Amino acid sequence: MRKSYKTEINPTQEQIQKINKTIGTCRFIYNFYLAHNKELYNKGEKFMTAKSFSVWLNNEFLLNNPEYLWIKDVSSKSVKKSMENAYTAFTRFFKKQSRFPRFKKKNKSDVKMYFVKNNPKDCFCERHRINIPTLGWVRLKEKGYIPTTKQGYVIKSGTVSCKAGRYYVSVLIEIPDWNKPQLNNFGLGIDLGLKDFAIISNGITKKNINKTAKIRKLEKQLKREQALSIEKIRRLKKTTTIK
Repeated sequence: MRKSYKTEINPTQEQIQKINKTIGTCRFIYNFYLAHNKELYNKGEKFMTAKSFSVWLNNEFLLNNPEYLWIKDVSSKSVKKSMENAYTAFTRFFKKQSRFPRFKKKNKSDVKMYFVKNNPKDCFCERHRINIPTLGWVRLKEKGYIPTTKQGYVIKSGTVSCKAGRYYVSVLIEIPDWNKPQLNNFGLGIDLGLKDFAIISNGITKKNINKTAKIRKLEKQLKREQALSIEKIRRLKKTTTIK
């Protein structure tokens, strides 16, 4: 089972610069993908998927336009994820599930820095900090909210986002099945009765709690107390009428 967690982080100034640069590059790639496919459509050429766009970008466009090599300065996983998001937006439009994709605007669109666990040292989480690829250790403002790696929880992927000058990390965690019940390959029969509450086919007998001596003793004690209470009320009425 997988569960997502989101909390605020406290990155250093150097980490903030990397986050902002990655988010800006992802926004550029998203808009570039939309613009390029619109241009292909106007020319009557074939629509380009996220995978084909990635191949064209790295093998043709960047080679002929070296001034855009800054695209490779950020995480390649984040760049590919922005292409996939743009492709998903086009796919939903073609299926008539949403409107035509819009360009992302700076500080007005929800663009995130994506990361994924590539090796055992990635995405290691402790009580007060988390290790994010390309950023390193980042301090968490809310300690202990995200389950730690030492407890057996594994971060599969995540995103870093910025809103109103505050930075957040959202992670998808694999929850270990520690409390998974063990099922038996045999059945049990239960016979409910009056003398005994239940008789189970494996030989266990559950006694009827209403038949125990303790319950009968408590019932008798309750009846005596009720009788005494009624007698006290009668005597109290007699004394009030005489006066």
